[in-house]
Amino acid sequence: MGKLTVRALRAVLVVVLAGTVCVQALMVWALVSGSDPEDGSLPLTPLRVITILGIVAVQVALVCVWRLVTMVRRGTVFSHAAFRYVDVVIGAIVAVALVWFAVTVLNAPGQRADPGVTVIMGGVGLAILGVALIVLVLRMLLAQAVARDVEASQMQAELDEVI
Repeated sequence: MGKLTVRALRAVLVVVLAGTVCVQALMVWALVSGSDPEDGSLPLTPLRVITILGIVAVQVALVCVWRLVTMVRRGTVFSHAAFRYVDVVIGAIVAVALVWFAVTVLNAPGQRADPGVTVIMGGVGLAILGVALIVLVLRMLLAQAVARDVEASQMQAELDEVI
């Protein structure tokens, strides 16, 4: 991975992390101050709490991606240490999907006249779970690469002994 790519990805991660922190702070402020009265159309307090939890999951995934990019830059990504970060990213994506399903359930009673919105929101939740499955497949590829790297190191050691 080139330096420009690493810098660009890190810039994106910083911007997204800063944006999520700002949104999270505004949500917490709205919860604490009670300045936004509910008009009864949506249960805003549970939605805000769920949104804050979803943002935390996104932030955890961002930090893990940052760590993985650091490992790529150092050339240590093909090690067992990378698995914990990938596992946390998978868990964070699943958590975001669960949060999305919770938002869908809270929003569903207001969509009785147009249930298609609830179906679409459920489809988005399934798509988020699909992303988690894609990352799981990538984790399996990482496991194969680590196993091949270990095997190559062992073969190199045996070859060095022969020579």
